[in-house]
Amino acid sequence: MTTPSAEISHKLDRMREALDETSAAAIRLRGTDWFAWATAGASNSVLLAAETGVAEVFVTAQNAWILTDEIEAQRLIDEQLSADFQLQVNPWAEFAKREIFVQKTTGGGTILSDRPTAGEAALPTTLLHQKRILLPSEIDRYRQVGRLATEAMTEAMSQAQPTWTEYELAGAGAAAMWSRGLHPALTLVAGERRLPLYRHPLPTAATIGQMAMMVFCARKSGLYANLTRFICFGSLPDEQVKLHEKVREIEAVALNRSQPNATLNSVYGSIAQAYEQCGFPQAIREHHQGGTTGYLAREVVANPQINDALMAGMAIAWNPSLPGAKIEDTFIIQADGTLENLTFDPNWISVNVEGRDRPIPLELD
Repeated sequence: MTTPSAEISHKLDRMREALDETSAAAIRLRGTDWFAWATAGASNSVLLAAETGVAEVFVTAQNAWILTDEIEAQRLIDEQLSADFQLQVNPWAEFAKREIFVQKTTGGGTILSDRPTAGEAALPTTLLHQKRILLPSEIDRYRQVGRLATEAMTEAMSQAQPTWTEYELAGAGAAAMWSRGLHPALTLVAGERRLPLYRHPLPTAATIGQMAMMVFCARKSGLYANLTRFICFGSLPDEQVKLHEKVREIEAVALNRSQPNATLNSVYGSIAQAYEQCGFPQAIREHHQGGTTGYLAREVVANPQINDALMAGMAIAWNPSLPGAKIEDTFIIQADGTLENLTFDPNWISVNVEGRDRPIPLELD
């Protein structure tokens, strides 16, 4: 399955199986995540912060359409879509015509949707499962996204100066992502003062000082590469060195447990135990620990109640943290239980932790 058309055909088959399973008339996909999944990586985004986009996928047992308006149609044809879909275009000021087309096509039958509105039904769990297990062609695209994201991170962090503000570092990160065709879906930055205070540090006008953390959720082809890196000007203080060591130990527990058929809550329990053994029993309550990723920055966040099973082909991104220390990369679970690190950068300094190269704070002059 090496061509977009082959991948799209496979996914149309899965959607039509869902229609048979539920006796529904159509599937309607509005979200940026599901649109990218169904179209082999095309984008319906204009406003990057929005969960839904400017076009929809609409599939029946016989046909597959992209529903959009006259503003977007030609650009989508020229730059995003393959020939596997028909286009149904409504005037931008007459959205009701889209709804008339949908109702006429389905004859009042049930419509399944990722973002159901009144009268629609949610997608079946079988299709949710299909989305989270990535095909070889999707993993190939994901490798490119991961490589570009980590190149962008290394470029921006290597240029930083202690006099920069957090805004400036975040701006450098976003510029490095955009220059590689990545959507900067999330760029967090904390400098020396704010690092120990906040787990989700939106950048501010504060100067970064002697050390800084930057976090990316970088999106391309609908797929998210999630990674965290630290820099330090001069030598990292011994106390911080120990915190980063502890975080790497905790992450190793999570990665070792991320095997096919392991449940998310079992991995979460192992992380909680690792925090306790490292002397930080409350840390698991101070931030979520990550979970599965892919077409959402977090497909499913692990917690004690989530017993979803990990499977080969799923992407994971764990992010254990302590005050002033954190670690995160994006991995694919392989059939043999090994993990492929999609965001590994050989140009970033790393240490071996239980057989894996893991990033450590980069010391700059």
